[in-house]
Amino acid sequence: MNGLDGILHAVSVWALPLLLAITLHEAAHGFVAWLLGDDTALRLGRVSANPLRHVDPVGTVVLPGVLLLTGSPMMFGWAKPVPVDFGRLRRPRRDMVLVALAGPGTNLVLALISAALIHVAVMLPGDMQEFAGDNLINSMRINLVLAVFNMLPLPPLDGGRVAVGLLPDALARPLAQLERFGMMILLGALMLLPMIGLDVFPWLIGRPVYHLTTLVLMVAGLT
Repeated sequence: MNGLDGILHAVSVWALPLLLAITLHEAAHGFVAWLLGDDTALRLGRVSANPLRHVDPVGTVVLPGVLLLTGSPMMFGWAKPVPVDFGRLRRPRRDMVLVALAGPGTNLVLALISAALIHVAVMLPGDMQEFAGDNLINSMRINLVLAVFNMLPLPPLDGGRVAVGLLPDALARPLAQLERFGMMILLGALMLLPMIGLDVFPWLIGRPVYHLTTLVLMVAGLT
């Protein structure tokens, strides 16, 4: 494929997996929060598989679109954060960890389901096989990248909230105070560190994703 056909194919096999991965990640946060006592996300309609409830114009549409059209080797994006009132959780500190883990956990499950469905995709005829296979492979990749990326120990990422919930107060408090600056720190690191020869993200994200991909393929019987 080349030209317009190639662009349309690339968009079609990346957009749906990315949208589902981000949407279900956020919905999972709200669902687990509801189970643990906080119905804030439920009342606001955020415990939903409807992508429109979670779309962030920049993080879900503009940034992934630019990365895709420029041929970036890394797909990155985010949705609107699901509101959680941690004070309404039954056991706030423990439950904050469980709510945070729900998103990356959902991405891991989606990656495994996507890998398993490849067995079905190879039985489809012609172009349908290629289209379904590309979607499923991309879904597995995207979900694993999101799971690993979100577990970086920096608030407001899920890994940061897990760390805040598990660390002793003397370490948890200063880490929690970084939340308002966390996204700026992260985006700054993504853009600036490679420019000075300190691109740590292939090590922080690429290596874990590689090993998780190997594990998921093995569990799905695809090795």
